[in-house]
Amino acid sequence: MTIIIIEDEKPAARLLQRKVERLGYQVQCLLHSVEESINWFSKNEQPDLIFIDIQLSDGLSFEIFDQVKIKSAVIFTTAYDQYALQAFKLNSVDYLLKPIDEEDLEQAIEKYKANFLKANQPTDFEAIKALFQNQNQTKEYKKRFSIKIGEHIKIINTSDIECIFSQDKGTFIHTFENRDYLTDFTMDQMADYLNPEEFFRINRKFILNLQAVKDIIVYSNSRLKIKTETYKAEDIIVARERVQDFKKWIG
Repeated sequence: MTIIIIEDEKPAARLLQRKVERLGYQVQCLLHSVEESINWFSKNEQPDLIFIDIQLSDGLSFEIFDQVKIKSAVIFTTAYDQYALQAFKLNSVDYLLKPIDEEDLEQAIEKYKANFLKANQPTDFEAIKALFQNQNQTKEYKKRFSIKIGEHIKIINTSDIECIFSQDKGTFIHTFENRDYLTDFTMDQMADYLNPEEFFRINRKFILNLQAVKDIIVYSNSRLKIKTETYKAEDIIVARERVQDFKKWIG
């Protein structure tokens, strides 16, 4: 099985390559931009499987599909394009949320081997692109959450949320008042409900409010440590794969 990775952040591309190869597969090459990818496809046979980031340094990956008729299976990787995930689900296209978990990666490859290889049906990228653009234009985000506390219901405005964290298989809201509230949602659902201009998923365990950032410290292994006003339970670390996107997010 031939595999290529299209990812504009070279450290993230190399990390994904190592994870794929630890599963026993070889990565044919790493590509880092729309232009480079189009040039590569014009000179090479298409691979069996493509891992591709949505947002590349010189545009959206959909621009590649405008120029090249892709016959390969595609697994999208995404850092925070939560509004697009429903579009992928509707089209039975797989995606991986960064930072990519090795178990999720293995399941995505097994899904490809079980389904795409048998069906051998090309993906309708035009339909995905249209849904992506439509959801991007019409997405509405939550402004408040209702939390059940005993026999009472508490309303928490998103502006009062300092961060959201997962612990012991539960998802908690931590407020600027230094209070924690258990929710009925998963971390993926919370990320989907929140405005990405205001909230950022820095790793698999934390979603951070921009207004909560009090200090940013260069940390080990090319990561960042975030200091907030009240959350002190554990270090808040920006995953290495998320650092560049985080820097763009904070402006």
